[in-house]
Formats: sequence, structure tokens, C-alpha cells
Amino acid sequence: MKYRAYTLKTFKNIPQISKLSEEQIFDIEVVGEVLPFKANNYVVDELIDWDNFENDPIFILTFPQKDMLSAKHYDRMAELIKSGASRPEITKAANQIRMELNPNPAGQVHNVPELNGEKLVGIQHKYDETMLFFPSQGQTCHAYCTFCFRWPQFTGIDELKFAMKQVDLIIEYLRQNPSITDLLFTGGDPMVMKSKVFEQYIDAIIAAEIPNLKTIRIGTKTLGYWPYRYTKDNDAQQLLDVFKKIQDSGLNLSIMAHFNHINEMSTEAVEQAVKNIRATGAVIRTQSPLMKHLNFDADMWARMWRKQVDWGMIPYYMFIARETGAQEYFAVTLEEAWDIFRKAYAQVSGVCRTVRGPSMSANPGKVQVAGVTEVNGEKVYVLNFIQGRDSDWVGRPFFAKYDPKALWLDDLKPAFADKFFYEEA
Repeated sequence: MKYRAYTLKTFKNIPQISKLSEEQIFDIEVVGEVLPFKANNYVVDELIDWDNFENDPIFILTFPQKDMLSAKHYDRMAELIKSGASRPEITKAANQIRMELNPNPAGQVHNVPELNGEKLVGIQHKYDETMLFFPSQGQTCHAYCTFCFRWPQFTGIDELKFAMKQVDLIIEYLRQNPSITDLLFTGGDPMVMKSKVFEQYIDAIIAAEIPNLKTIRIGTKTLGYWPYRYTKDNDAQQLLDVFKKIQDSGLNLSIMAHFNHINEMSTEAVEQAVKNIRATGAVIRTQSPLMKHLNFDADMWARMWRKQVDWGMIPYYMFIARETGAQEYFAVTLEEAWDIFRKAYAQVSGVCRTVRGPSMSANPGKVQVAGVTEVNGEKVYVLNFIQGRDSDWVGRPFFAKYDPKALWLDDLKPAFADKFFYEEA
């Protein structure tokens, strides 16, 4: 199948759009001016149930919805469009709104390291063992998720973008930081790159023989949005050969696959893509945030984890949606997230219980909501660091005062102390 993208300028060319009302089409135009919109023919033709599109999880996952913006922001953009405002006026207003949507959550800008006094704007290094690399050729996706916490990558605002292409700087930084064992290619989606481009990065990294580097990770949504990347694309076999080359070099390859709903596993194309990837020796780990309107369903999560294991994948993370973009639309309280996770976890066997969560990728680290309980008669959240800016925090449980409205770590106050222990650092 040939890939065909739909953007804000071309989505009206989608045949199924005729099922939408004029008001619904206008809502997409308004919200899409602020939160980036992109879909493709696989998502549109094979994943969305257009007879029930208003409640279809993949439609909500990819097509902007009116309530993803506050009434204030929606009305401002709608008025500009209705009045025939110029493109520069619309772009200026959109950028102003974007700056109010916390475009770099969880202190991402503080994760950019330096090498010999130079900021490496295409690298993030937050945890000792893992370095994130944003290859400049991979800073888009086959389709955009409406919840995406990296939506600023796609807005054209250069100062909000992480990207670089100098592989020699990556290698030098890895050498100077022997604690790093894992290199994560991320984006955007690095699997939008042509195979020959990706192979150039991999060849250089393998040839460097970096002793501390043990694992290459690839964060990608392609299995959900364009599985033909591993089956029918004209360079699909070359990409699979690169995966095998990584494994044969002695490095471990982990595909960090994003599946937000079990419906993304409904086609023969994705099942074959999984088989092709696993045949190279690569491991596929799966992850997704938990979100209202999309996957707020413990039974669905349990079925999805079971099916992933049946296909040879490893459930890895259930996240809590970050405090950015359309967070209010998707927001789930910490107690709700814990309850959904617990109910799903209880339905599956031990081989599926590799999944961790619900987890917040917050400023100090990945914080798990381990439960709600009572201590000395006080209702509290039990929290735990799965990862931390300081590795000494990992595995240390701590308590926060119970707040039924809390959505994020910053909403919580410490229990039995004046500060959380990590705040002292």
C-alpha cells in the first residue's frame, strides 16, 4: 500500500469526511490550528469505524476534538478563522495559545546536556543509564496523536524543537558518560526515516565499539499507524536487515511500541509486522498513557496486554498523560488511574504483569502511583520512583496526602513531612 498523508489542508479530501457535520469539520480546523493534525490512509481506511466515528477511539486519537482546547482558546481561534484573518495573524495567535499549554512538560528543557561547552539540542539525558537522541530526519510521524506530549516538535517553532544529526557528537557523549547503557532513538518517530539514513547512524555507532553501550531502543508508533513500514515499504527489508545487524553486533535491540488501544492490533498488517520484527531478534515492548475518551477501560487494557503477549510482545508501561496540550480533555485522576491499572492487572496472568504503572514521567523522574491506603488513620497515596534524576531515589516508596482531584505529581503535598524527600536535592 502506498502511504498517503492527510493534513489540516487536505483532510477534507478524505471520502469519509462527508459523514461529519459542517460544525464538526470546523472544529477540526479550529483545534488543528493549535494542536498539530496529521492522519494517513491506513488509519483512515483500516482502523476507524466511520459508522460510529464520534465514539471511535482511533478517530479521537488522531482527529482533533473541540473540547481539546479550552472555551477561551477555541473561541479566540474560531473568531479569527471566521473573520478571514491572514495566515500570519492565525499563526501568531496559535503560537500564543501554544505557549499557554505547557509545551515542554516535566522539565524537558533541563535535560539537554553539553559536550565541551556546547549544548546538544538533539539529545536529552535525564537518567544515568539512558540517553535520548532526536535524529533530525525523524521529527515527524506517520500520524499525530491528539494527546502527544511532544506536539511542539511539529508546530514549526524552532526554539521548542529537539533535533540533531551529528552522530560523531552522540558517540563522543556516550564515551564521556560511561554510565549510559541505553541509547533511545526518539522523536517524532525515527521510523519515518529512510532505512539507508537510519543505517548510517547504526553503522557509525556499531563501528565505534562503545564499551558501555548495551542496548539500542527505538521509540515508535509505526506498528499502530503504519505497519507496512516492516512489510510492504520499498525499503522494509533493508530496515529489518539493520535490526538484525544491531542484534548480530552484540547490542540488544528493543522496539518501544506505542499501542493506545487494542483496535490498533486488529489488522493482518500489524500482526505480520510484529512477526517480521521479532524474526530479527529484536524485542518489542509496549506502552501507552491512560486517557479519558480513549482507553479508560480496565477490561480493554487487560485484553490488549494479553494479546500483546500472545504475539510475543512485552507489556512495559501504563503512563499518566503529561501536563501539556489537551491534558484537560484526557485527564484521569491519580486515584482513577491506579484503580484502572489494578483492575486490569488483576485480570491477566504473570506473563502479562511485566507492565509497570500507572507512572508519571514528571520532573524528578518516573513516579508510580502504587496505591491509595491509610497510615495512622490518614488516607494517603503510596508513590514510588521507577526512575529518578538521582538514581538513589529509585525504589524508594514515599507518601502524599490524599487528594481526589490530583492529576499530576505537582498537585500533591507530602504526608508526614514538610517536603518530599527528593525536594531536598
